Amino acid sequence: MTRDHEFDYVIAGGGSAGCVLANRLSADPAVRVLLIEAGRQDRNPLIHVPAGFAKLTAGPYEWGFRSRPQEHCDGRVIPLAQGKVIGGGGSINAQVFTRGAREDYDHWAEAHGCAGWSFRDVLPYFLRSEDNSRLSAPLHGNGGPLGVSDPANPHPLSMAFVRAGQEFGLPFNADFNGESQYGVGLYQNTTRGGRRCSAAVGYLRPVRKRPNLAVRTGHLIGRVLLDGKRATGVETISGTARHRFRARREVILCSGALGSPKVLQLSGIGDPDDLRAAGVEVVHALPGVGKNLHDHCDLDIIYELNAYQSMDRLSRVRPATLAAGIEYAAFRKGPLASTVVEGGAFGYGDRAATAPDLQFHFLPAAGVEAGIAAVRPGYGCTLNSYFVRPRSRGTVRIASADPARPPLIDPNYLADDYDLDMSVEGVRQSREIMAQPSMARHIRAEHLAGGRKLDSKDDYVRFVRGHGRTSYHHVGTCAMGDSDSSVVSPDLKVHGLSGLRVADSSVMPRIVSSNTQAPTVMIAEKASDLILDTV
Repeated sequence: MTRDHEFDYVIAGGGSAGCVLANRLSADPAVRVLLIEAGRQDRNPLIHVPAGFAKLTAGPYEWGFRSRPQEHCDGRVIPLAQGKVIGGGGSINAQVFTRGAREDYDHWAEAHGCAGWSFRDVLPYFLRSEDNSRLSAPLHGNGGPLGVSDPANPHPLSMAFVRAGQEFGLPFNADFNGESQYGVGLYQNTTRGGRRCSAAVGYLRPVRKRPNLAVRTGHLIGRVLLDGKRATGVETISGTARHRFRARREVILCSGALGSPKVLQLSGIGDPDDLRAAGVEVVHALPGVGKNLHDHCDLDIIYELNAYQSMDRLSRVRPATLAAGIEYAAFRKGPLASTVVEGGAFGYGDRAATAPDLQFHFLPAAGVEAGIAAVRPGYGCTLNSYFVRPRSRGTVRIASADPARPPLIDPNYLADDYDLDMSVEGVRQSREIMAQPSMARHIRAEHLAGGRKLDSKDDYVRFVRGHGRTSYHHVGTCAMGDSDSSVVSPDLKVHGLSGLRVADSSVMPRIVSSNTQAPTVMIAEKASDLILDTV
């Protein structure tokens, strides 16, 4: 093994968390760091144009994963888009910047034995990561790598949605990451200067030329190399060749909630029954690997507008599209500078909840995401909702010892009746918000998938089971904690092994009450201090 294949730290996964760690760990010129990503570089211009997200939820920059048939969702197989590119999900998502409720992190600490992960503990890492264009201390950061800004030119329909939310009874909220999430307003997003600011842009790009940092793309992680109970490196596959990269200090898995448990299982680390079923020798029994999978179950309602005014008019090459392209190229403004997901809200499905438990996203467009229905181009808008603290839990299991085979993914959506009831309430409230005067004046017709009317509770249940989908927020499969079912300790070390940590969304013991990118960046920021032993 030549020195070129030996590093102090090997980071397996070049998504949001991996890019953060590549930056922070390579800041010491005395250590050598390797970042490995299965996908390609983020050179496609659509990645960096905020509105380009609409073209990225299917195609070469995502893994093409599909769920197992969902028992509680009419047996449907649900597409599960996950980023396969430097920057991971942060390079293809809608750039919504939310952290969740402070109660989420306090729950990690109090209910799951995650000492050091209360909101008070993690807030400094949120602040360290953030470069907010409008807000500042004590709840926001300035000067961090991750650019955060307001919508550049909010669409009139997004503003109408914000007014409609207030007519419905929600208070106006100018900062969903402030003292309370409750209310309706415009989302801040991870953009800077009219361009997407993924972790690849904010964290990795400024340090790519460090002589002690190497980045390998197009390398699929095959397994973690172990010497007894110590991780010593990783094996990868690139084309037809296999490569081994040694880690003198640590291997850090950052392959996400679907990828990190897969790598552990391929390495013989996991539930013995799952490993034997896949034909993999049990090296280290750890039953919690791949368990506790959960995600927000998203419900979309499409509306047809009276006038030709929505952003989906730009989905075809027309004079308006060319004009928008010229405006964006010249000034970084106009429709293409929009993330499309501009308006949002947090409300209550269960009035006994201690924090908002429903989240809404408004899009002045329809048919934006792969698999979501559209209406006539230029005449559509969308409101989606989901219950933010689902109780249903699923699994990720390898299908065989072949790293190229996708894992068997079962999110087990809506298995818990409470999740179903809260999802129904989210749809009901969505329809009420859109029926308020500020939105109703724009709407010609409501389009429910399947063309069904929603009159009775049974109608709503059928709609939710028939059309619930992923929010791309998979977490929990390498859960942090001190219980027998956890996979990593609060310092993110894999139980029972040395030289191996996991630092990505998979370590969340329970999902946060919001989008998950900002919390994933926070996890990686804190992980860097844990690894460098500065906490």
